[in-house]
Amino acid sequence: MSNHHILQIETATPVCSVALSTNGETIAFRDVNEPNIHASRLTLLISELLEETGLGFKDLAGVAVSKGPGSYTGLRIGVSTAKGLCYATDLPLIGVDTLEGMVAGFKELYPGVCAGYARLYPMIDARRMEVYLAIYDQTLQPVMPVSAVVIDAQSFSTEETDRKIVLFGSGADKLKGLFSDNDEVHVVTGFLNSARFLSHKAYQAFLAGEFVDVAYFEPYYLKEFVTTVPKNLTTNPFA
Repeated sequence: MSNHHILQIETATPVCSVALSTNGETIAFRDVNEPNIHASRLTLLISELLEETGLGFKDLAGVAVSKGPGSYTGLRIGVSTAKGLCYATDLPLIGVDTLEGMVAGFKELYPGVCAGYARLYPMIDARRMEVYLAIYDQTLQPVMPVSAVVIDAQSFSTEETDRKIVLFGSGADKLKGLFSDNDEVHVVTGFLNSARFLSHKAYQAFLAGEFVDVAYFEPYYLKEFVTTVPKNLTTNPFA
């Protein structure tokens, strides 16, 4: 079987991250968790990664980029860089949903935690008590699509005790105190996004020929926020 190397870029959150995968398996990555460094460090990280692995752009099968939702500035830098590389090298471009990558990475890092909860909620910080979130089951199948919501203490109230949920990501970090007395809601803090979480999905998309148009592709900014607090987020998707 031929080796398909994919360069992966993740800039939707404060973490500036690049990774290289071969046939869906991460072979090297760089994560830098510092604010406002995407513009100055991204191309340098890519160069370092290629040098470390001994690969050149001629060896790549494609470029994958986290497409959002997330930071407007971060997404713009990541997607612009990915598009520029594809223009220069004639490589195909793959867009991967940011939250889908996050939930795959979380299950990889915390399999024991995932086994104990019926629903997984990757979250990206927006502003104040707003977050971008999606809902997945234990098999990583989507239960609720990406949404922008305002969170309060009643957002995840449910009478169905078999649907305990776990929240993680930059949007969840600010919610620890809010749900400290709620046994049905577990908040995992400190989970950092990474380009290495895109490996499996990017390879699947490559094999399926699911490429985006380099000229017209834009990040998924999800600018419009829900202005009211949505209730019972664990139950509405199953009504």
